[in-house]
Amino acid sequence: MSRFRGLMAGVTALAWISVAGAAEIELGPRPYFLIEQLPAGALKQKLSSCRDMSFRRSLFSIGHRGAALMFPEHTEQSYRAAARMGAGIVECDVTFTRDKQLVCRHAQNDLHATTDILATPLAEKCTSPFHPAEAGRPAGAECRTSDITLAEFKSLNGKMDGVDKQAADVAAYMKGTPEWRTELYAGAAGRLMTHAETIPLFQALGVKFTPELKAPAVAMPFDVFSQQDFAQRLVDEYKQAGVPPGDVWLQSFDLDDLRYWNRAEPAFARQAVYLDGRYADKRFDPNDPASFRPSMADLKRSGVNFIAPPMWMLVTLQGGAVVPSAYAREAKAAGLGIITWTLERSGPLARGGGWYYRSIKPAVRSDAALFQTLHVLAQDVGIKGIFSDWPASVTYYANCFGLD
Repeated sequence: MSRFRGLMAGVTALAWISVAGAAEIELGPRPYFLIEQLPAGALKQKLSSCRDMSFRRSLFSIGHRGAALMFPEHTEQSYRAAARMGAGIVECDVTFTRDKQLVCRHAQNDLHATTDILATPLAEKCTSPFHPAEAGRPAGAECRTSDITLAEFKSLNGKMDGVDKQAADVAAYMKGTPEWRTELYAGAAGRLMTHAETIPLFQALGVKFTPELKAPAVAMPFDVFSQQDFAQRLVDEYKQAGVPPGDVWLQSFDLDDLRYWNRAEPAFARQAVYLDGRYADKRFDPNDPASFRPSMADLKRSGVNFIAPPMWMLVTLQGGAVVPSAYAREAKAAGLGIITWTLERSGPLARGGGWYYRSIKPAVRSDAALFQTLHVLAQDVGIKGIFSDWPASVTYYANCFGLD
């Protein structure tokens, strides 16, 4: 997927997907475009040597919200696109509706940014109605899945994530897609899905599951629905569908959720993923093991087997070169499997890569940094997989380097 509108338009032949089966892998021009940006050297030579190979699905390649760089996130179309690009695992972030049904959304309170709810009569049910930008106050709204029933949720269409906080009206507010993404595959085609609906879809597509239990925006328990009820219902939907625990990587930022799964569902807990949000603590430094509370060894002893920080926590600069951070070394030494996020979410990398590359920003000067950083993460850090908003690039790399 290009960072530029012109190249985005060029992938039309790849991207509209009505059927994507387990054997149908198509990567489009994006990986080749990125390889051309690489300086001459061993990495470019190796990746170039794989141009004509037959590509297969890889568990190393994880579809982040599907293929959210170009498709409305957490929609059927986005999931199918990720599968077409060889993602071996696809993510459904899981939250719940007013009638306590599990649905796929990145946050319980993001409907105003990721769906067309504000353009429908359901806008009246939003927690915070739309207000325009005025007198220095940005435009805003807050619409939660818990504001509406499952039937109402299913009446909505997904849209590209984004809002215009300078907008004077709803129509302008909903047009917030960053310039380096596209609206080509948005519109009425963004079919929202329940978590249960993703199970047969993902099975038909030949991909495995990594659901994230999202932190509720409402106080828990919600009516009589507790956090443990929420965590259990997520697992129950896999059990009811006969999905083997080994096909599911549960995720949560909350260690209490992982502790619950360890007690109640040990088979599913074995590869549950702790999403590490400790970067929000100002005292946390990925290059200072003394700031890791709990320590990596303590996490492993508590039953955590997989840890997933953002990419920048795993790498640092040493003499101008990108190398593993102390965080990466400590996690590996403790025997934790490492997964990370998120490639293809930063816009043109000539701008420094933004938040996802913050620890190595001086080394990020072009889109070539995507493969350069991925190479360090895969070969030196030893990650088990990486989330991407456009899985084709990761699938190409994984196939070229023989990563399952």
